[in-house]
Amino acid sequence: MTKLILLIGLPGSGKSTLAQKLIAETPQSLLISTDTIRGQLFGDEAIQGPWLLVWRELERQLQQAARAIAQGQATLAIYDATNAARRQRKEAIALCRETGFTQITGLWFDTPIWLCLSRNRRRQRRVPEEVIFRMSRQLRDAPPALVDGFDRLIRYHLDEFIIVE
Repeated sequence: MTKLILLIGLPGSGKSTLAQKLIAETPQSLLISTDTIRGQLFGDEAIQGPWLLVWRELERQLQQAARAIAQGQATLAIYDATNAARRQRKEAIALCRETGFTQITGLWFDTPIWLCLSRNRRRQRRVPEEVIFRMSRQLRDAPPALVDGFDRLIRYHLDEFIIVE
């Protein structure tokens, strides 16, 4: 079974922090991050660059991760991106399935916006606040749900994990 955890949440919600902890605790896990991809492609994670280039590299890394898991060289992949818009989530899940992932768990960081904004202000690489507000509206209007294509969905809210049925 090729397993993937797809992270969802606002900038500053804690996605990357938890992903790093999971990778440290389970070294056979693979991390795929759109921020890291942007850094590789454009020399700086803050440079958005053409999405098509990011998407192609994402696809390549997902294929590579699915192969590594199928061959027993890894146990799990974690996809770290905001995935705030339902359309983006569905496209990402479809891509993950196409590249060979058979079990996809969504991990939704339902962090209060005030906390995300506060954390963002303390970051070296800040996301514009209007972008965070836009993503917040996207998540509010179309929150992650099993109908997005997940096999399992977990909501992480104020240090509590809630399984979404």
